[in-house]
Order: sequence, then C-alpha cells, then structure tokens
Amino acid sequence: MKRNRAQESRAAIERLYITMRHLFTRGTYKPMGVSGESLVQALRVLSPEIYGTITDPEKVELDGLLYVMERLPRGIEQCRYIRLISREGLETSHLEPIVPPKRRRNCYRLDEQVMYVEMTRGRSDIYDILTHLTFLYIESSKIYQNSTDPKGKISINWKMLEEFVKKEESGELFDREAASAYLSHLIGRTFEETSKAVNKFEKSSNSNSLFSIVYHLGKLAMEEIREGKDREISFSATLRERIGHHVYGEQWAGKIMQKLDELDLLERPIHIISANLHSVLNTIYAPQVLDSKSFEDIEQIASSIAMGEKNNAGKKIYAYALKHGFVDLPDQSGTNIGTQIIDTAKLEKSELLPGLTLPEESKQRPVFVVMDYAFGEQAFECMDELLKPFKKGGKEFPLNIVSVSIMGKAGILYGGKGDLMIPDAHVFEGTADNYPFRNELKATDFEGFGLGVYSGSMVTVLGTSLQNKDILRYFMESSWNAIGLEMEGAHYQKAIQSASRIRKSIRSNVKVLYAYYASDNPLETGSTLASGALGMEGVRPTYLITYKILERLFGK
Repeated sequence: MKRNRAQESRAAIERLYITMRHLFTRGTYKPMGVSGESLVQALRVLSPEIYGTITDPEKVELDGLLYVMERLPRGIEQCRYIRLISREGLETSHLEPIVPPKRRRNCYRLDEQVMYVEMTRGRSDIYDILTHLTFLYIESSKIYQNSTDPKGKISINWKMLEEFVKKEESGELFDREAASAYLSHLIGRTFEETSKAVNKFEKSSNSNSLFSIVYHLGKLAMEEIREGKDREISFSATLRERIGHHVYGEQWAGKIMQKLDELDLLERPIHIISANLHSVLNTIYAPQVLDSKSFEDIEQIASSIAMGEKNNAGKKIYAYALKHGFVDLPDQSGTNIGTQIIDTAKLEKSELLPGLTLPEESKQRPVFVVMDYAFGEQAFECMDELLKPFKKGGKEFPLNIVSVSIMGKAGILYGGKGDLMIPDAHVFEGTADNYPFRNELKATDFEGFGLGVYSGSMVTVLGTSLQNKDILRYFMESSWNAIGLEMEGAHYQKAIQSASRIRKSIRSNVKVLYAYYASDNPLETGSTLASGALGMEGVRPTYLITYKILERLFGK
C-alpha cells in the first residue's frame, strides 16, 4: 500500500522523537554525522510549514531562520559545541546569562566555541531546541554549498561576505547594499528578498545581523567538511537524571502553596487560571480603580497600557492591586512560570466585574492563582504538583479548588489571527490518548464581538514547529473535527482528571474552562508563527476570554 503524505509526515514525526530520545539517553551526538543524519532526514521529509523552504537545495529559509534565532541564545550560530544542561549552579557564577525573549531560558557562553543552555521545562523544551538546531544545521549546509563551485573552490561571494562581517565586528562602516548583493548569492535569494530580511534581522532584539549569522553558520559547516572540526551537541548527566521527575514543578508548586498557607487562604475557594500575567490583573482591578462599566471600557484601558500611551493606567492599577490582595510570585524554581495570587476579600468594591457581585462573607470570596503559560509537557508537571494536597507538619491539607481555567495561544485551522477556539476535547498527537470534557465556556458566550468563534476538538501536538499542511488537513477534514493545535491542553487535562477522578485530591465536579485565541494559521502561507506576533490584535481576544471566564464563574 502506498502511504499518503499525511501518513509519511506522521511517521517522520515519530522517527524524530524516537531519535531525539535515543540521542538524549546516549548523551552526545554529532548533528551532521551518522548519529544526527536520521534527524536531518526526518525533518526534511516532514518539511514543517514554519521552516518554509527547508527542502530546497539552494534557498535558505529566512523567516524561519529569524523565528529560530529569536528563540535561541544570541551568538549560538558561532558555537561549535552546544551543551544542554539542568540548573547546575551557573547562575551563581560570573557568567552573564543570555535569555532569549521568545523562549525564556538561561544560556551561558563559556568561550568562542561553547554555549551552555539550561533545560528546566521538561522534554518538550529539549525536543523544541533540538528541532531548531537541526534546522540551523540543514541551512548551514546550503550556505556552504552556495559558497563553493563544483570543484570545491571558495567563491568570491564568500570572501567578500567575510570582509564585510569583519568590518561589522570591528565597528567599521561598510556598503550594506553591496554586502546584501554578495549575501543574496550565498542564500539563494534575490537582492530584494535579502534586503528585506536584513532589515527584519536588524529590528530583532535578540538576533545578530543576517550577515553575521550566515557567515558563522557557513564557516562552521566549512570547517567541519574541510578540516574535520565536528560540531557537537551533548546533554549533561544531571539533565538526563532529572528529566521527567518533576524536580522544578514540585519546587514551583510548593512555593505557591506555602504562600497560600502564609496568607491563610488554603481553605478559601480557589480558582486556578493559566493565562498571561496582565489580563486577569487588569480585568479584576481596573473596575476597582477606574469607572469601568463594561468589557469595552476594560479593553480600552488594556489597549492604552499595551500601546504604552502617556499617562496610561497601568502603574495606577498595579499600585492599587498591591494594596488590595494582589501578590506577585516571580519564578525562582527554574520553570520560568511566574505566578500571581489575588485575594478578592481585600477588594474595596463588592463587584468583581460590572454586574458580578461577590459574596458578602469574606471567607466565601474567591482566591485566584494565576499562572503564566506553561510549555508542552511542562503543563502536566506543574498542574499535577499544584493540585496535590499541601503538606505541613506531617499532615496533608487539600486545596479547595473550585475551577481550573486555561486561556492559551494556538494555531487555528479555520479562521485567522485573533479568532477564538472553544474546545470540547483534546486529542494528543501521535498517541491514542484523547480527553473529552465538559467545557463551561460556550461559543455563544463570544458572539457579537467581531471575532470568529469555532468549536470542536483541539490537537495537542508534540511541537508546533513540527506540523505541516498534510497533517493539519487530516485532523481538520477527518472525523476528528479539529479546529486548532496547541501544546499544553492534553497535559493540563490529564493532570486535572487524575487529581479529580483518581487521586481525589480535588473535588470531582471541578469546573473546567478552556478557550484559545489564534496566534497563527499554519494552513495559510504568510500566517504561520514565523510571520510575527499578534501585537495589538491580541488585546481583544485575550481580554475577552479573561472577562468571559470570570463571567461564567461568577455570573448568574
């Protein structure tokens, strides 16, 4: 039987993950050697949308390259040796941590050739970075091929790029248009495409210039092929020992429970919300500080804060919140998940939102535990630990958890950026696992706000950078009735169901609320994650979901 493209892609994903697990257990491998070849081949077969022209033998993928460089430590393209480590004490050294803005992890440049990268967010984090690195090595091979003629002689384009990069590194002025012209031959792109990409990389806060990145990627590939200086990726023994044992999730949840105990909030009704760390804060406290009468008022305040308008209410709201039940718990465990606690008993007004009145008795007033977005499998680790009873003095104290709400960013399969997805099940890609549930939120809750709203199942994928159109169309057009893809839903629901139905550490009728807003549409060319962030388009869906979560929990 001949396999269709979706079946081949799913097999390629399976090969990728089996290979990555094997290499992780092994401890070290050479990405362009025999051991890394299976990763390279599987990624080429899969040809994920986010990596664009990865299968083209000459064209270097520029949008995908920028996407990757914003998620890796600055300067990693210059390093021959990359070592993935656990939190092993480097934070106490004199080394300055490098933190990529789009993937919060501590990285340390030991010298010109060695980069250490902390992995504290579980297996998904390791799979994510290995996939990005494999993409970089594939593109570096193209750069090397484009810099030599059929006889292996170095081209004038490469020699000129080398001169321009040396001038750039020494701070000398150079002709950028001439440099772009030479660069265009090395990356297989037109002068116009190259110039636009150069400008995009210049605007990135984390990335070196495109000239420097292409040069150093090509240089390492050239030295490996011509001089036998192999590149290498390794995993520390401590990382291999700790992974999968909830080391960081346990520390993270323990700090939250300890704070709840200090504030005497363990017996109060607790509502857990996984969201960003501004929407719940602003939605609850804006009506307390300002004369907000509706969702539109709160949206306007949030837009003003997001745009950084002069005299916006952000500082005023935050200062008020600190005096009225708001506690900020920055992460110190290594999970990179910040947390907030909001005690509504300390609010001055009895209304949580316009028209939503809180109970008069302070002991009945809700407490919110707001956690930042988790990453892939990390969602199970953290939620599983948070739903366990608090242990103190040899006794266990179960938390009075009334609801768990998940607001997330996801890729949408039907609409566009900013549209909403209200799931009724999570399907875990690559397994037979599926998690149907009763979602307290309904699509009708979001009608009339100018956003597309879709209901159906969500696919929890092993990695957003490993999806292509064939796989996604299969989930969308088959009886799975998928409306979008994300990385955490099945992991969250697995933790919630095990705590409520098997372990009995929380009530069996805990309310569950899920809603996602679209950060991209991977089925549309130019609308993948590599096309850029939502920006101001994300304010309405983010705050609307937050508002509706609170309305559903406390409305009539």
